[in-house]
Amino acid sequence: MSELTLYTNTMSRGNTVDLLLNLLAVPYNRVELAFNEQMHTKEYLAINPMAKVPALVDGDNIITETAAICLYLADKFIEKGLAPEFNSPERAPYYRWFFFTAGPIEAAFTAHMMGLELSAEEQKMSGFGSFKQVMDCLETGLANAAPYICGQQFTAVDVYIGCFLAFLIQHNLIEISPTVQNYFDAISRHADFNK
Repeated sequence: MSELTLYTNTMSRGNTVDLLLNLLAVPYNRVELAFNEQMHTKEYLAINPMAKVPALVDGDNIITETAAICLYLADKFIEKGLAPEFNSPERAPYYRWFFFTAGPIEAAFTAHMMGLELSAEEQKMSGFGSFKQVMDCLETGLANAAPYICGQQFTAVDVYIGCFLAFLIQHNLIEISPTVQNYFDAISRHADFNK
């Protein structure tokens, strides 16, 4: 087995990958990089030309983007039970909610935090529509969790969504509905999302 190295920063989305690696209980090297200069060295830019963290190196494989890293790790260590079995029906919501969170939710919150309000015409062109549409969709998805995104199996997508929700909750960026609270309570039985 090749050696895993996670390049991260304590104040980054790399915390999601740290949590997942700890839940998987696999050894890895953690390299803390300072924002700015350390992420712009020639050596690190060869790993991630975007000069961002996290990035995971697994032998000759380089994986960037938090969602991609989580999917990669959960599949690499599928015997640990944090990914649905290949070809199982649970793969559909697993993929859907990984990519919905990484795409529309992330974009909607970024636009919202920057004070960008899209016109009706701009909403048609954007990948997320509106902040309200994204929040309504998230609320519906979490209401259908039974109790997790993949039914009875707690998976890496719950870790991914849980870390995102923890950030929003800690910084008072969302109102916590009973649906969000119930889901967050369910996943918090498996991991401490408040670190």
